[in-house]
Amino acid sequence: MTTFLTYTILGLVLGAVYSIAASGLVLTYNTSGIFNFAHGAQAMFGTFLYWQFQQWGWPVWLALVAVIGVVGPAMGAALHAVIMKGLRGTADVTKIIVTVSVLLGTVYLAQWVWDPDQARTVDMFFGTGSKIAVGGVEVRYHEIVCLLAAVAIAAGLRVLFTRTRAGVVMRGSVDDPDLLRLTGHDPERAAMLSWALGSTLAVTAGVLIVPISGGALDANHLTLLVIDAFAAAMFGRLRSIPRTFAGAMVLGLAANYVLAYLPSAGTFTGNLRVSLPMIILFVVLVVLPQDRLRGAAVRTRERYRPPTVRSAAVWGAVLVLGVYLYSLLLSDAGVTTLALGMTFAIIALSLTVLTGYAGELNLAPLAFGAVATVVAFHFGVRGSGLAARLNVQGLLLAVVAAALVGGLVALPALRLRGLYLALATLAFGEFLSNMVLRDTTEHKLLGMRFTLFPDGSLVVPPLKVGPLDLRNGTSSLMTATALFALIGIGLAALRGSGYGRRLAAMKDSPAATAMLGQNLVRLKLSVFMISAAIAGLGGVLMSSATGTVAQENFSFVGSLGLLMLVVVAGIGYISGALVGGLMAGVGSAVLVSTFGNLALEHEGMSNVYSLLGHLVLVLTALVGMGVGRNPSGFVHDIADGYRTMRTEARPVLYGGGAVGAVLYVLAVTGVIGAWTFGIAALCIAMFLPVAGQMFLAKDRAKETPLELVGVDEPYTDEVRAGLDRALGLPVAHRTARPAPVLAAKGEANATA
Repeated sequence: MTTFLTYTILGLVLGAVYSIAASGLVLTYNTSGIFNFAHGAQAMFGTFLYWQFQQWGWPVWLALVAVIGVVGPAMGAALHAVIMKGLRGTADVTKIIVTVSVLLGTVYLAQWVWDPDQARTVDMFFGTGSKIAVGGVEVRYHEIVCLLAAVAIAAGLRVLFTRTRAGVVMRGSVDDPDLLRLTGHDPERAAMLSWALGSTLAVTAGVLIVPISGGALDANHLTLLVIDAFAAAMFGRLRSIPRTFAGAMVLGLAANYVLAYLPSAGTFTGNLRVSLPMIILFVVLVVLPQDRLRGAAVRTRERYRPPTVRSAAVWGAVLVLGVYLYSLLLSDAGVTTLALGMTFAIIALSLTVLTGYAGELNLAPLAFGAVATVVAFHFGVRGSGLAARLNVQGLLLAVVAAALVGGLVALPALRLRGLYLALATLAFGEFLSNMVLRDTTEHKLLGMRFTLFPDGSLVVPPLKVGPLDLRNGTSSLMTATALFALIGIGLAALRGSGYGRRLAAMKDSPAATAMLGQNLVRLKLSVFMISAAIAGLGGVLMSSATGTVAQENFSFVGSLGLLMLVVVAGIGYISGALVGGLMAGVGSAVLVSTFGNLALEHEGMSNVYSLLGHLVLVLTALVGMGVGRNPSGFVHDIADGYRTMRTEARPVLYGGGAVGAVLYVLAVTGVIGAWTFGIAALCIAMFLPVAGQMFLAKDRAKETPLELVGVDEPYTDEVRAGLDRALGLPVAHRTARPAPVLAAKGEANATA
């Protein structure tokens, strides 16, 4: 009985902290329509500041007042004012990615300011020795504070939402902001207040939960610990504070009962304890009733121009040729790094077809790559040591397994849409990461002994198909590039087919698509399986290019980072998947490692190079935060710029090509390095449309508008003749030659 009471009290305390964190999520979602994935990161950052204030000699009460009363509200209000209020009219994936970018940026910033290798602890309020006895069980004052705070916050929010004018205004700010303005209220001010309160609750939860979980401060661990509160928030369907409180208590009690009563031998119990919140989240999402299908098409600010099969084939050939020419400049290590980036680009294509074409969300693309990797390792590896190879049968089996798992995950989630579907895939990814990829124990099934993840890592050898051996770096790079091009051409053909048009219709209006006789279940299931198969193929190639993979290679943060970069580039474009995948697999990693090596080689400049390395990661997240201003991605703008140049500014286009050719010759001859050439070529490709716009603006500036003739330029006979022609009047001076610009305008107006 003592054991039961002990773990019950501990479960209630943990549930109380989950309740505080989940209440903040419910508050911000109800008043802004944005689910804040950065909630855990805000809690983490506030807790680190709480620790820092105490290190500066502040008393506990003053540090607590500073982080809860000042830092928390200021952080939430600033997020809304700078970022969140610009997300109206954007798709669900854009809203999710912006908050994911805030999460990643906050984690990177915390790791920059506070060295992750240094141990930090946060003590309980009043110390660990301050406690009372309840039924023979010792309860610390800190735990009592957690329980009382949770009850008070739940009751206060309930009253706020149902009994106060401010609460009604907050809810109206997301339901109908225009109507709210007509009643004399400012919806943005109400949303800012809710974000300030939500951030305060997040910081409160972080300060309370760290001493309970052991007291150690770790940016990633604390962020994910608060994310466990997502299950409690969804238990209340992001609306009901009482149901959210009840769900948090169930979550806390279940987690502690698992530790108390399940066998402690092996890793199963510990893994289940970590995975339990995500398991409950998935079950809650599937069981609870969902909203009805959208009847009308939702017009968002995202605009994508799907390519034709012909253009996809041409650009695919250009990509293969360009990568081959660039590989001639790289060292063996550089070729391997670029090959790894191309495998990430293949995984990114799974997001293009699923989210860009069909409008469905997947927050764990690397999880399906992990499934395929485990299957390929166990069923596709032949030989041992340096002679070990992955055969094509194992690769195909891995792709099929990933597709089947994608179907199994999608099957219970087929009735989910938007945010609910995103959270379901998040729950699956976290469950896989914590239960499967941490399973290092030996199992026996049908007389066979096996270990899913032996020694915590998998050694995946290169693929060998006939004479093609991917142990050679160039072969691996060109194979991944060719596969990306072929899949891209296939996706272009799929988008232009009847099936692709049905996917686009489902994305715009599921209800209208169903009324036209389309089977939404079949469409969702098939597109999920296609996406999972592509992610599985890319995952196996990524594991093979890496050589040895561990649980960290398929982490939740890695999946979110990849999704963020693909959305920033343009998730509806094949080229967006290419750019986003390369940035995820090569870009930031190469820059960070380069600055790290420079810091080791130049001790006098080590602080500067370390600063630049951290700055790269933070700036990457900042780019994701700005996607609300350009939800179609920067590839969209670059492509439009090149289309304009092909018709109106060809000299600039030809000049850029000539400069690129000169740089390549310099790289081949060794005058400049391969990475220098790559960065320079990338800068030219990105800024050439800007130069084209400047060229066009210069030409257009030479034309004088008709209403300014005689004001900005002398009124001559030629100008008068041009005006007469433009107005359709008889030209008074037949001998005068009209100005070229005015003559052209006159002909255009006469034609009109």
